[in-house]
Amino acid sequence: MALLLKRVAFVAGLIVAWGLGTHGLDVPPYIFPGPIDVGRNLWANIVSGTLPLAILVSMKRLFIGYGLSVLVGIPLGIALGRIPALSWSVGTLIVGLQALPSICWLPLALLWFGLSESAILFVVVLGALMSIVTATEDAIRTVQPNTLRAARMMGAKGATLYYRVLLPAAFPGILTGLKLGWVFAWRALMAGELLYVAGGIGQYLHTGRELNDMAQVLAAMVAIIALGLAFDRLFLGRIEKQVRSRWGLDRG
Repeated sequence: MALLLKRVAFVAGLIVAWGLGTHGLDVPPYIFPGPIDVGRNLWANIVSGTLPLAILVSMKRLFIGYGLSVLVGIPLGIALGRIPALSWSVGTLIVGLQALPSICWLPLALLWFGLSESAILFVVVLGALMSIVTATEDAIRTVQPNTLRAARMMGAKGATLYYRVLLPAAFPGILTGLKLGWVFAWRALMAGELLYVAGGIGQYLHTGRELNDMAQVLAAMVAIIALGLAFDRLFLGRIEKQVRSRWGLDRG
């Protein structure tokens, strides 16, 4: 409870500083709106249903793309961590591809899929996939060899060795990759939606930019931040807390 109050106080302090900053700079609201202007825009679009509908569209795309990244990324990362030939070949390619910003995939997506949902999903999947694969591979490699030897001596082999020993031991590292993948999936989705205007928060932000309505642009950014924090705190954060507690990784 005390930590929650500290976080609320910190956010409130940022909002106050933001408001004081807009008055101190004496700039027009359409260039740098204050928190009151952004709050009004946010509330008006929530009441009208524009923002909730945009959020639903974006979250659908996000969960589909992120889910595909997880389904492909974790098995591929395990294979890279366990098979040396894949590590020096495919693994090297993945490390190189990870350096590419998500927006670099947009031209290919448009050529292959056109202006469609598939193009956006393609960008989201590739935006999140590399980080999940890399983190999973690293997590598999950090499992102590003695742990695997002890498991084999007790009769664990094949699928049992993977599901009962290797994956549980590597899971904290894999979870880190899932959190990074979620962040990169968000970034890739916004890049795709800004280019292909077809609903979603990206369109909401794009409309604000076209109308020179910076209050709407900042409102879209606030919505994105709030959704990202909510998913992290309510889902991934809780899983991470349970994992760290069960694996004895909590501080102090």
